[in-house]
Amino acid sequence: MTLTGLLVFVAAYALAVASPGPGVAALLARVLAKGLHGVVPFICGFIVGDLVWFTVAAAGMTVLAQAFEGVFTAVRYAGAAYLLYLAWKLWTAPAVPVGAQEAPPRDEGLKLFLTSLALTLGNPKTIIFFMALLPSVLDLRTLTLLGAAEVAGTMVVVLGVVMGAYALAAARARQVFRSSRALKALNRGTGAVMAGAAVAIASR
Repeated sequence: MTLTGLLVFVAAYALAVASPGPGVAALLARVLAKGLHGVVPFICGFIVGDLVWFTVAAAGMTVLAQAFEGVFTAVRYAGAAYLLYLAWKLWTAPAVPVGAQEAPPRDEGLKLFLTSLALTLGNPKTIIFFMALLPSVLDLRTLTLLGAAEVAGTMVVVLGVVMGAYALAAARARQVFRSSRALKALNRGTGAVMAGAAVAIASR
């Protein structure tokens, strides 16, 4: 593929990723409440989900994806349900000072990965981008295996950098909250944001 085509895709994809949405809201809420613990698998779920949709679009499997619409809807509801569970846990969590939290459960990373993966696979914004906008940005008819690998690698970098920047910004903001009262308000606020993200995803 041409350098121009790749740059156009990078610009369009970066704008789509950086635009605030339920996924970004869930990530920010998670980091504000728990810090950077588990953020890597959480972001990896978004990356893998986007790569799945890119593969579907690049391989011309749009019809197949539409045939399994019910499956993707169920996946979206499952991800939203786990977000609601996390929101409840945040709302009821004690006000533990920053840096004094217990180590997260060993399987929490896998759960966070599956949650963000489910949210991405069932997110209409992601589906629309890869099914409708992607063909207008890239000529999928002439896209080679090497070109597809270049696009996939670019996606990993762009999504990782954007989501990582959001996470780091939230982690820095989290350092402001020191008192027990502020921490409790933070937990409940982030829990409410995460619950709102879950409702937004499930209702689309």
